[in-house]
Amino acid sequence: MNPAVASGRDFAIDVREEAGGETTVSLSGRISLRNLNSVRAELHSILEPMKPAGLTVDLAGVGYLDSGGSLILLELEQYAEAASIPCRFANVSEETGGMLGLIDRAAVMAPLPPSAKDPEGAIERIGETGLKVFNDFTSTVTFLGDLLVALGSALLNPRSVRWQDFFFYVKRAGLDGLPILALLSFLLGLIIAFMSSLQLKQFGANLYVASLVGFGMVRELGPIMTAVIIAGRSGSAFAAEIGTMMVNEEVDALVTMGFNPTRFLALPKVLAAMVVVPLLTLYSDLFGILGGMVVGVVGFDLTIYTYLAQTVKSISIFDVVSSLIKAVVFAVLIAGIGCQRGFRARGGAEAVGTFTTSAVVAGLFLIIVADSLFAIILYYIR
Repeated sequence: MNPAVASGRDFAIDVREEAGGETTVSLSGRISLRNLNSVRAELHSILEPMKPAGLTVDLAGVGYLDSGGSLILLELEQYAEAASIPCRFANVSEETGGMLGLIDRAAVMAPLPPSAKDPEGAIERIGETGLKVFNDFTSTVTFLGDLLVALGSALLNPRSVRWQDFFFYVKRAGLDGLPILALLSFLLGLIIAFMSSLQLKQFGANLYVASLVGFGMVRELGPIMTAVIIAGRSGSAFAAEIGTMMVNEEVDALVTMGFNPTRFLALPKVLAAMVVVPLLTLYSDLFGILGGMVVGVVGFDLTIYTYLAQTVKSISIFDVVSSLIKAVVFAVLIAGIGCQRGFRARGGAEAVGTFTTSAVVAGLFLIIVADSLFAIILYYIR
C-alpha cells in the first residue's frame, strides 16, 4: 500500500495501490470550477510517476460536483486512455452521474481541428493579400453589373423604383447633410483665401484671391469635399443598414419572397445619391466662395461686386459641368460601395462594424482614384 493524501481547502485526494498493480484514487469534498486548477495540478503530480495496471476513481466522498469538476474527471479518463490504462468510476451517486451525463464526452475528447496558421513568409503574406484583393474585386465587379442592370431596368420601367424610399434617402443624405457641408465649405473657402492672400499681397495681387478660391472650389475642392462628407455620412449608413439586414437574415427573406435585393435595397440609395451629390456640390461651391469673399471684403477692402465679378470671370461653363459630372460619378461610387460592403456582411455586430468601416475607406480611396483620372482626362479634353 502506498497511501498518499493531498488536501486542499475544500477537497482531498487519496491514492491507494491495490493488489495486482491496480490503483484507486479517492476524491472527496468539493470538486468544482473554483478549485479546478488545484485539483488538476495535484492529480497530475500524483499520477505522473505511476504506471498502474488499472485505475479506479472512487467518487463516494464527493459532496459537490459542477461542470468544471466533471471536466477534471473526463481529463483523468482521457489521460488513462492515452496511457492505455483501464479506467472506471466507482461509487457514483445519482447527482454526480447526472452532472457527468451533461458533458458531451465525444466533443470534449475529440482532437481539436488544426488551426489556420499565420503565413510565415513574405511570399505567403503577399499571396493571401492578393487573393483577398482578387475576391474583393470580383465581388465588386459582380455587384456593379447587377447595379447597372437595375439602373437600366429603372430607366425602362420607372414604376419599378421604390420612389418613397428614394425621397427618404434624398432627405437624409441631402437635406440633413447640408448644414455640416455648408459650414465646412465656408471655412475651407475662408482658409484658402486667407492663406493665398499671404502670398499674393506681396505682389499687390489680392484681387486674384477671388479667382483662386472660385476656380479651386468649382474644379476640385467642392466635389471632393462633398464626396468625402457623403461617404462618411451616407456611405457608412448604407453599409450599416444593409449589413444589419444581412446579419438578421432579412435579405434572405426578401430573396425568398422573390425580390431582387439590389433593385429593392441598393437602387433607391444609388439614385438618391446621384441626385443629391451634384446639388450639394453646387452648395459647397457657393459657400466656399462666400467664405473667401468674407476674407476679401473684410481683410483686403474689396467690394462684394468686385469679388463676385472676378470669381465669375475665372469660372467657365466647362468647369461647372465637369464638376457636376465628377459629382455624379462620386455619388455612384460612394453609394455603390456602401451597398456592396453591406451585402458582404456575415456573422454579427462585429461584421457590420467591419464592413461599415471598409465602406468608408474604400469609398474615399475610389474618390481619390476617380478624381485623379478626371484630372488627366479633363486636361487633355480642355
